[in-house]
Amino acid sequence: MKLVKPYGDTLDDGAMQLSFTLPLEWSEAADEAARALVVKQGFTDVAVVEGRKIAAGFSFFVVYARTPVAIDVSTIAAPRAARDALDMDAVDALIRTRVGRKVRIAGACIGTDAHTVGIDAILNMKGYKGDYGLERYHEFEVFNLGSQIAVEELVRFVKDRRIDALLVSQVVTQKGSDIANFTALAELLEAEDLRDGIVLIAGGPRVTNLLAAELGYDAGFGRGTLPSDVATFIARRMAERVLA
Repeated sequence: MKLVKPYGDTLDDGAMQLSFTLPLEWSEAADEAARALVVKQGFTDVAVVEGRKIAAGFSFFVVYARTPVAIDVSTIAAPRAARDALDMDAVDALIRTRVGRKVRIAGACIGTDAHTVGIDAILNMKGYKGDYGLERYHEFEVFNLGSQIAVEELVRFVKDRRIDALLVSQVVTQKGSDIANFTALAELLEAEDLRDGIVLIAGGPRVTNLLAAELGYDAGFGRGTLPSDVATFIARRMAERVLA
């Protein structure tokens, strides 16, 4: 067992920084309301270090506090999808020798999400941080569908083009829109009897592999993911399916 607490000035002092918005016009009383709210959650040594108006009837606060709570990290399991990434030549060789044909990959930002930086970094030929994108791999046939792609449209594309691996990205998370869209896609693929035939991958700054698995995906890739991480996962999963 290994118990850990947040660290501020000294080890295990429980120091934390919290930030939040309250639907209150800023005043000293609003500062006190923010402080009392944090105290009510069990924190001690609570201090409001920043409080200011951000819009009519709304104020933003930064609070320092200490928590008495510790977590046993030995009980936490969250396996990463990215592991022992292969280089481009090794990925191409694995697909060529084990799959025997090009792997068809489609990627899109679904729903109303218009943020394509992440999906482009993975798919575009130039890649990210010197790591080439999937379009440069010889054994991948890549379709970058861009942003604001409806789930129904994407499923039709998967079916018509016989896609092997599908990458979907969500940046906007307001009111759980990312979870709703990810779930709708997985359910529609299942309903169309397509789910078992593809490698389904979720991506975005708040996506974890654990969350993706809970939503019925094969893998989830979040912050810091490189194209080779995704390429390696797809190649290995496709090779496993050939052997199955």
